[in-house]
This record gives sequence, structure tokens and C-alpha cells, in this order.
Amino acid sequence: MKTRIFKVLLTSAVLGMGAGGAATAAECIAPANPGGGWDFTCRQIGKIMFDIGAFDQPIQVTNMAGGGGGLAYTHVVSERNEDADLIVAASSATSTRLAQNAYAGMTADQVRFVGAIGIDPGVIVVAADSPHANLADLLNATVADPSSVTFAGGSAVGGFDHMKPLMLLQRAGLTDITTVKYIGLDGGGDAITQTIGGFTQAMTGDMSEVVGFLKAGDIRVLAVLTEERVAGFEDIPTAVEQGFDVVAGNWRGLYIPRGVSDETFQMWAGRLQQVADSDEWAEAMAANGLAPFTMVGDDFQGYIDNLVIEIRQMSRDIGVIQ
Repeated sequence: MKTRIFKVLLTSAVLGMGAGGAATAAECIAPANPGGGWDFTCRQIGKIMFDIGAFDQPIQVTNMAGGGGGLAYTHVVSERNEDADLIVAASSATSTRLAQNAYAGMTADQVRFVGAIGIDPGVIVVAADSPHANLADLLNATVADPSSVTFAGGSAVGGFDHMKPLMLLQRAGLTDITTVKYIGLDGGGDAITQTIGGFTQAMTGDMSEVVGFLKAGDIRVLAVLTEERVAGFEDIPTAVEQGFDVVAGNWRGLYIPRGVSDETFQMWAGRLQQVADSDEWAEAMAANGLAPFTMVGDDFQGYIDNLVIEIRQMSRDIGVIQ
């Protein structure tokens, strides 16, 4: 049976104020160190909002690594619950950690999820000089001796990045997934650096996190976790075509503090919709291997609530949580 981590739903666009709306200095928190997917989300969306006039000033990016996003989440809920000028990068990793109670009792309804624009395809990566020539080589080596392969990812143990190799290894015949070695780091940039440096044998992450390293020749992408090969990266095979039926996409989006007004929520939703509709975002997606996916506005919180339920059950099914 196929595993699908993302759902593509219909857009519920809320048209907010563009350049004509009152705007002050704003901040986007990336809940990880520079170089990862959350950092990419803040920098690209913030830059495009300003470039296209959806926001009238440059948006400051703050990197707040810690707890796999939990530090930033707690900071927003506890200290900035009514900050109308704050946006925070979010992804499938965020909903995964909320589903697994990884944020120390924090729940998805303590913030307002503005929307998602773009799906970041999952990838399995090795260093350029790795002895593993393809996905089967890596997985078979892990099944034969789980202690010989360590995966690095930008999510905490049991998080979204951790799930990807576990599902692949199940299909490769591994029966005890608790034997898999995984190191959770603060963002994909840190994870890929560990693999390039030879401290881990593979990296599990998302396409946007590895494009720069791929172009520099530092890594090889053994598989992309999509139904079909990604446009612009057609030389990278899918896991499906290599015989491992796992598809995992990481939505990229934003949340804002729960205590802001409905008007503020609608303004940010409108701004995000403008980014989604822009040529600049289309170019950013193509350059970074993202696939189209847009859902903004009032329906997104309900989507997140349902996603948390689904991920919690899936986590139990693969043995990550009880």
C-alpha cells in the first residue's frame, strides 16, 4: 500500500491588503539555523513579498534554532501571542512534531496557520564520494547491518525527516525499525554538512535544502520521493521507480500568533496568496525543485488539525510513537 504524507486540497484564498495596506517593520522567524528549508521559506517569501509590493518594507529574518522548531513555537505562543508583524516558517515537519507532542504539550490551535505555497519533495542524499551508488545499495546495506549507516535529518527523532528512511527501509525488508540510526539536527543545512563531512552516511531532507550542494558537486541525490521526476532535476530517479513505493512531500508555509485579529490574519493570507501567484515565486520553485501547491486562508487551520490526526496515526503505524 502506498504511503502518502501530503494531501493537496482546494485553495481557499483570502484577498488581503497588498501594498496599499498599512504595514510596519515585520519579522519572519526561521525555526532552524541558516541553510535549511525553514530558512529558505522565510528568505524567499519575505523577499518576494517586498519585491512585488505585497509588503512595503523588507522583512527581517531571524534564525531561532532549537527543539526541532519547538523553541520558536513556544516563543511565539508564550511571548508574542499578539504580535501582528510576526510570521513564522512552517512545514510538514511542524505538523508532524505537533502530532507527536514533541513541543512539550503545545497544540496546533495555539497559533494560526496562514497557508502553504509549494511542496518540497523529499530526498535521500549521500556525499559525492559515497560507496552507495543508488537507493537500493544504501537501503540493503542498512538492512544487512543497521549499525553501519547513520541518517542525518533536520527534524527531531521521530519527526518528518526521520519517517522517510523508516518507510523506505520497511519496504526494503527491515522488520525492526528501532535499529535504524538517526541523528536529528537543527535544520537541513546542518544535516547535509554532517553527511558531506563523513560523520553520517546519508541525509534525509527536502529538495530545497540540497540544491546548492548538488550544484556544487558535494552530494549525490539517490532518490526523490515523488510520483514522477521533478522538473528541472529529471536526472534524479524517484524511489518509486527504483522499487520502493514511498512518496513524501513537505509543504512550505507560514503561521502567525493566535492572538492577532481576523483582519491581520486575512492580510497575511492575502500577501501569501500574492506571492503564490507571482512569477517570482514560480521561478523560485523551479530553481529549488518545489512542486506547485497553494492553500491559504481560513481553511488551513482545519487542514492542519486533520493532518495532525493523520500523522499521529501514521506515527503509531510505523512504531515511532505508542
